[in-house]
Formats: sequence, structure tokens, C-alpha cells
Amino acid sequence: MAFRGEPAQNFVPIKEINNGVIVLKNGGLRSILMASSINLALKSTDEQQAIISQFQNFLNVLEFSVQIYTQSRRLDINPYLTLLRERQKEQTSDLMKIQTHEYIEFVEKFVNDANIMTKTFYIIIPYDPAPDVQNTGILSGLFNFNKSQKQTNKREVESVREHRSQLEQRVNIVEQGLSRTGVRLAQLGTEEIIELFYQIFNPGEINKPMQYNNDNR
Repeated sequence: MAFRGEPAQNFVPIKEINNGVIVLKNGGLRSILMASSINLALKSTDEQQAIISQFQNFLNVLEFSVQIYTQSRRLDINPYLTLLRERQKEQTSDLMKIQTHEYIEFVEKFVNDANIMTKTFYIIIPYDPAPDVQNTGILSGLFNFNKSQKQTNKREVESVREHRSQLEQRVNIVEQGLSRTGVRLAQLGTEEIIELFYQIFNPGEINKPMQYNNDNR
């Protein structure tokens, strides 16, 4: 008995990614910030308490939910090993070539045996516009009855701008709050978001090159 599978896109609630903003199929917007980590164990007691206190203040200020996503990956040292092998070929001394070769073997074996993982932290910031009663059902027809298509399109454009502005304000609140704890933040652009989702949905193909479509999505 054969089963006809549905495209994976049908299960992903994303409509498009435009100018670094994720647009969901239900009209919601999302921005993603990549965040640095802080090793509290290396901080003094006073520093630890100050960081925790600032983080508590950040949570108390928030009037909307945020999602913290952690991505763990095995450390990829192939670029570093490639660089070392190139340096090894450039060595003019036989002794240096031998030492470089032994160092490459040591690093490769150490990383493989220790199974070293890297962690990347992301903050997902949502904005879900409230449903517009005037744009639903019979009221929508009555409201737009005497309006031209041009007026309707203008109103939609202004609505999108307002929603993006609201999302940007939330991003600023998160950036200001977490920066006080010492966390460094960077907002992901369109291609970076595409790459992140590609890695999430294709975990076995992380090291394969990606192809981007230049359609501003």
C-alpha cells in the first residue's frame, strides 16, 4: 500500500521571511536574536548576584512572551584542520612538518574522543496582531463596500508597517534588558534565519552548502 506524502512546507507555519522578519501563515511576526552566553562560575559572588538581579528585572519588565532556543552541535574543526594542513605544506623544515602533523593528529583525536559540543542561544520575539473585527465576515464587506481597491491596499500597507514597528519595539526592549546582564545580542537577517531553519529541519545535512534564492525572502 503506497502512501503519498505531503510537502514538508505544509507542516511549517512560515509564510515568508522578509527583511529579517518571519511572517507566519496566521499573520504573526517573529524576530530572532542570537545571544552570547555568560559563565557564572567564572564570576565573583557579587557579579553573579548582579547578573541574576538584572535578569530578574528584565523578566519583570516584559509584557509579552519570548522563547529561548538552544542549539547544540558537534564542534566542526575541519576548517581549522584544513588550515593546519596548508601550513604544513608551506613548512621548509622537516622537523616543523613532523610537529605540525603530530599536532593535527592530536587535535583531531582529542575533539573526536571528547565529543565536544558547541551551543548557540537564540531569543525568539513574537508579535501577533489582534484580529481586526472590521476585516471579518459580513462586517468586512460592509466596511469595504464603498472603498476603492487602492484605499484598501493602502490600509493594508499601513497595517503591516505598524505591526513591524510594534515588533521592532519589542526587539529593542529585549536588547536593552539583556544587554544590562552582559549578554551580547545580534539580530538575524533573512539568510541567517533561512540557514537556522535549514539546520533545524535537516540535521543530517548541516555541513552541506546551502543555496539561497534572491527573492528577498
